[in-house]
Amino acid sequence: MNLNYTFEQEQTDSQNFYYYKEGFSKDELKKISKNIKNLPWHIASTAAGDKDTNRKSNIKWIPQNNDWFWLYEKLANMAIEANNSLWKFDLHQIPEQIQYTEYHAPAGHYDWHADIGPRELSLRKVSITVQLSEPDEYEGGNLELFRGGSMNGPFIQAERNAGCVFLFPSYMMHRVTPVTRGTRKSFVLWLGGGHYK
Repeated sequence: MNLNYTFEQEQTDSQNFYYYKEGFSKDELKKISKNIKNLPWHIASTAAGDKDTNRKSNIKWIPQNNDWFWLYEKLANMAIEANNSLWKFDLHQIPEQIQYTEYHAPAGHYDWHADIGPRELSLRKVSITVQLSEPDEYEGGNLELFRGGSMNGPFIQAERNAGCVFLFPSYMMHRVTPVTRGTRKSFVLWLGGGHYK
């Protein structure tokens, strides 16, 4: 006799994204722009330590303190709503700081990558990108999401409006195409949970 035991589980949409077209108001964006000026710059790298080839951008780290609590809380609430709607991940922490990023023309970019990796990166479940620049302030610099198929596309392209919030599972491949004019500014943050199992 061949018995097949299955246990009913809720199905999820594990390769979909979620977004808020107007996640941040103009006043909130002005507040962020003003307060970000006081933080030190860093040169971005990857988990493997690469520079320039795979990624070229400048970053600042937003501290988890009282001045920025409102921002962490707002992003966490958005991620919880998206997660409850689509992925049902086990989320219970924000282990890392928000990363403010600037991609400058003519070569600012971040090639195809996933946000998960070894050690603390293995806990990332939900990736959040907040668009801070207006669409006419730069050319190129598209945030693109790969959902399988041909690496020639088509890809999902995130909204370019300032204040838009784009969320997706951290294991999904994505990139920022080269900025050819101006500067693209954004926030990124990752919500974490238990290991995938």
